[in-house]
Amino acid sequence: YHRIHYSDRYSDDHYEYRHVILPKPLLKFIPKEFFDEKEGTLRLLTEAEWRGIGITQSLGWQHYEVHAPEPHVLLFRRPKNYVPPAQPQQAAKPSNAKRK
Repeated sequence: YHRIHYSDRYSDDHYEYRHVILPKPLLKFIPKEFFDEKEGTLRLLTEAEWRGIGITQSLGWQHYEVHAPEPHVLLFRRPKNYVPPAQPQQAAKPSNAKRK
């Protein structure tokens, strides 16, 4: 059974990092336009693209580098202490309090 592997997070002074290892058979199903033909690796993917191939992780991660010898390894980073943008709050419903 082939599953996407997510590394533990590691960090430096500015970013936290993780790498994601795709099962090699999955590479056959990734759209050709996601690859850099000259390098034979995936190009840097947008969040919508990497989520679209089945990678799931919390907000703020950016695909920032590929590892040429192993095209199935994607390197991600996000700013240290990343705080996701606040979700818009539902408008408060007007109360049914009677006015005097």
